[in-house]
Amino acid sequence: MVEITSPFGGSMRLLHLPKSYPIHCNMVSASNTFGSAHLKLQNKEPCSRLRPCRVKREENNQTADVESISMDENTLKQDLETAVQEENYVEAAKIRDKLKELQEDNKASVLSANSRFYQSFRNGDLAAMQSLWSKSGNPCCVHPGAKGITGYDYVMESWELVWMNYEFPLLIELKDVEVHVRGEVGYVTCMEFVKTKGSSSWGAQFVSNVFERIDGQWFICIHHASPVDI
Repeated sequence: MVEITSPFGGSMRLLHLPKSYPIHCNMVSASNTFGSAHLKLQNKEPCSRLRPCRVKREENNQTADVESISMDENTLKQDLETAVQEENYVEAAKIRDKLKELQEDNKASVLSANSRFYQSFRNGDLAAMQSLWSKSGNPCCVHPGAKGITGYDYVMESWELVWMNYEFPLLIELKDVEVHVRGEVGYVTCMEFVKTKGSSSWGAQFVSNVFERIDGQWFICIHHASPVDI
């Protein structure tokens, strides 16, 4: 049995979760999380089923388009290096501009995936959230004040648990958003502010969202939200 005072604010509820649920043997007390409420997870069962928060990239068959994107970027980098070595600076400038354009396109795609994540979060849309997460490896989710949850199914169950007491849509604002892309991995960092209906205060979190490109699409594989005092 899990005793929870919701992290967004709201009444306490008792839930019966499956024994395999990875967070049910943690005890966590967090404050100033999503409207200054508390999250408490309790169970007297042994913690032998807890799995560390870790993401492993599995080998997968990439489509021709994804291979082409990676190949284009690598080829451009090699061509740029060759042009510089040959002191062909005019050609090097053209290649650098093409490379920058490709990298900016990748950043825009990651930001778009991040926006879809927050749209599903804002609306409590579980079906949309399910479609946004990577099913390969061990995706990891760290909700504010709680330990890491790994595995696609467990992560989805955790969102149902977090959302169970709230009216939607939630008010969510992002500030200080930064995006970086390195090959098939991109990540977004930002300050996340969440306010629930009926609450007079905002919960603040520093968030890192990591995405991986699979078959030409960006999927979130890590969401880590750390509560911040404001």
